[in-house]
Amino acid sequence: MTEFLDIVLAASFWAAALRIATPLIFGTLGALLGERSGVLNLGIEGIMTAGAMTGWLAVYLGAPLWMGLLAAACVGALVGLLHAGLTVQLGLSQHVAGLGITLFASSLSWYIYRLSVPSSGSPPKITPFAPVHFPVLSDLSWIGEALFRHTAPTWLALVLVAGVAWGLWRTPLGLALRMAGESPQACEAQGVSVFGLRTGALMAGSALMAVGGAFLTTAAFDSFYFTMIQGRGWICIALVVFASWQPGKALLGAILYGMFDAFQLRLQPLVPEIPYQLFLMMPYLLSIAALVLVSRRASVPQALMVPYRKGER
Repeated sequence: MTEFLDIVLAASFWAAALRIATPLIFGTLGALLGERSGVLNLGIEGIMTAGAMTGWLAVYLGAPLWMGLLAAACVGALVGLLHAGLTVQLGLSQHVAGLGITLFASSLSWYIYRLSVPSSGSPPKITPFAPVHFPVLSDLSWIGEALFRHTAPTWLALVLVAGVAWGLWRTPLGLALRMAGESPQACEAQGVSVFGLRTGALMAGSALMAVGGAFLTTAAFDSFYFTMIQGRGWICIALVVFASWQPGKALLGAILYGMFDAFQLRLQPLVPEIPYQLFLMMPYLLSIAALVLVSRRASVPQALMVPYRKGER
């Protein structure tokens, strides 16, 4: 028990939890925007892979780190536009289209990576984001290490949570976006284009997903490899439901997952007789348990996964 408490009370544990949660925050906000407009985006795993590869490749070819994130966001927006063309304009199955996007974006990313970087013994490395130093705060003994030694993309993710929450609940555009996911007919009756809103939400959301993937290659790590997303996209889909489609709760869910993951990483050396695969399962199992407990009370957008055709009732 003492060893468990030492893990939880360590400043490095909380720093790792927020670092692990950062790509999930980007991805969950992106999925939330699309679902609030009425479109489920199951292409998130592929979009995050494309963002990870694009961000890394741009920096590897000489672009600044922030340009790498911007390049990833642009690629994500383009994939989101493709997804919108299939699901919003053509009204195809959102499940099938999303899975197709995941396969397409993942495979294309690996193909471009192999064209750009011939086979080598180890993936080429870049110089990633360095932690932001806050005078006085970063030098504090415990809270400084836990909260104030993170990279700029982590701070950007936290700011975006507040920005998305304000945009959804305090602006006319946010109201229209939520109406498109609840009653697209009423939205169209007010003279607002449902197609335009859903397409814009998918492009913006996919851009955020791609930035979440790029965080892994430009801040958390310093190279790209094909399996680095490791199911984070699917966790983001679950976190949206856990959060009841609210950005603040999405932040809480991402940090909880980050805590589970950071805890299992530190627990493995303490119990070497237990197969490490069981520890790797723990964050996913705890996420499923939390999802089951919360999802019964979740208020699903009424038009989610319902194709809209203008003029139909």
